[in-house]
Amino acid sequence: MTASVVISIVIGLYFRFSGGKQKTNEEYLLANRNMSIFPIAISLMASFMSAITLLGVSAENYYYGMIFVIVNLGYGLGTPIACQFYLPVFFGLQKTSAYEYLEMRFGPTIRILASLTYTLQMILYSGVVLYAPSIVLETVTGLTRIVSILVVGLACTLYSTLGGMKAVVFTDLLQSLLMFAAVISVVVFTSLELGGFLQIFEIAKEGGRLDFSNFSVDPTERHTWWSLLIGGVINFLSLYAVNQTQVQRLLTVSTLERSKRCLWWSWPVLCVLSLVTCISGLGIYAVYKDCDPFTSGKITAIDQLLPYYVVHAMGAAPGLAGLFVAGIFSASLSTISSSCNSLAAITLTDYIGRWCKLSSSCTLRLTKLAACGYGFLFLTLAFLAQYLGGVLQSAMTIFGAVGGPLLGVFSLGMFTTFANELGASIGLLSGLSLTLWISFGGPRPPVTKLPVSTEACSQNLTMLTAVPTAASDYFYFYRISYMWTGLIGFVWVLLIGTVISVLVRHQQPWQKAGNPHPDPALFTPPLAARLRARYYNKNTNKAHLLRNDGYL
Repeated sequence: MTASVVISIVIGLYFRFSGGKQKTNEEYLLANRNMSIFPIAISLMASFMSAITLLGVSAENYYYGMIFVIVNLGYGLGTPIACQFYLPVFFGLQKTSAYEYLEMRFGPTIRILASLTYTLQMILYSGVVLYAPSIVLETVTGLTRIVSILVVGLACTLYSTLGGMKAVVFTDLLQSLLMFAAVISVVVFTSLELGGFLQIFEIAKEGGRLDFSNFSVDPTERHTWWSLLIGGVINFLSLYAVNQTQVQRLLTVSTLERSKRCLWWSWPVLCVLSLVTCISGLGIYAVYKDCDPFTSGKITAIDQLLPYYVVHAMGAAPGLAGLFVAGIFSASLSTISSSCNSLAAITLTDYIGRWCKLSSSCTLRLTKLAACGYGFLFLTLAFLAQYLGGVLQSAMTIFGAVGGPLLGVFSLGMFTTFANELGASIGLLSGLSLTLWISFGGPRPPVTKLPVSTEACSQNLTMLTAVPTAASDYFYFYRISYMWTGLIGFVWVLLIGTVISVLVRHQQPWQKAGNPHPDPALFTPPLAARLRARYYNKNTNKAHLLRNDGYL
């Protein structure tokens, strides 16, 4: 772990004193728009593969089965949608902040609303990313919570502030390798312990972990093919099509075609890491199938499962436990550094830059100061998180619930010409209220785990069986699977935004500017092509006829 942190800091120092030396905001935030495809593709994957993801996905497959892996097919379906319909708009405008688009399309109010929503979302999530692995590793490995939070937080703050986007991208590359190494080592070790790789799947099948037969359309069922495919598409688009963290990365290459290739290559990399993490959870199940660590009281939360196995089963192998810890902390490093850089861009572009005219040198200094400030803010929230009870699950729920409504706002702007600022603003606020209510309302029915056993545990254990409560006794909206929340928010914003825009007419930004027609660059390519054919080609043909008749 120490080596990975030191190398990350060295990378930050290298880019601070090499090349353009981070002397312009263009280099600091967008790497001069000349990055290569491979590191950007890896960085896109690493930005949202946090330690929470690695710990949670392995536990998900252990206790609920491997059907969750289908979500990667949803990500695959979302990739061409993002490439063909959303990315060309952002790349054509070449704006630092994705929310500048909303002001150009609707007006300043919706830009600030959306930007503040993203800022609060990322601040809370990033604080949790620091806190969650620290408490897990403190409980299981003995590494103190304070040390882990400080090491990760200060390291991220230092190299992100010094090296800008270039440092973030290349440290993401290093940290991704460590993440892969960590989960692959678990798969290899469980295979050796069980007597072969295929034994993982044979035992998992016997335990009901390989059941992919749930094609139910009931939205109250936690994971089905439909919820994972459709929910996966919406979640992918909310993260990779309109999220500032990813859009900013996609603008660091020189051409639209290269940007699309970055997005296409990030999907298989993401799928491979997700698949290996899923298999690691099955491997651990195969090892502990007769003595479940959670039920037997050896761990106090299911997210401690992966580090528990590493410490107690792999601890005797030299270096493997250290490799795993480095991988877990690398997952946090990649997420925190991405947040520092993207939030600094938002702060200077959407807030300070709107009301203050600053010189380029002053803007750069403030951008670096903002990146540093956010790093220390994440540290503060990580320390405060321990006093907020269920904030971990709450923050993860917020992260999913906010994405759908924001995707709806951008889609309103790019796919329609009639939607106005009032409709988009009311749609966003009401959509957020709805998704957060669905996500946090209660009481909620408990999630049923697949059967586990403690027969082979050394101590005598009594399996306590709770009296189940009928699912129908709970309010319907509180029973809806979290995989549908993003879709609900997305559809709600489109519906309300459309209705309000049709009922209450407002001048569009291009009308206020005295232009009779909207700029096609503000719309998704198919609609933009229709607008050009309808307005601009028509005007060109009219001018040509007038010229031929001698009027021009």
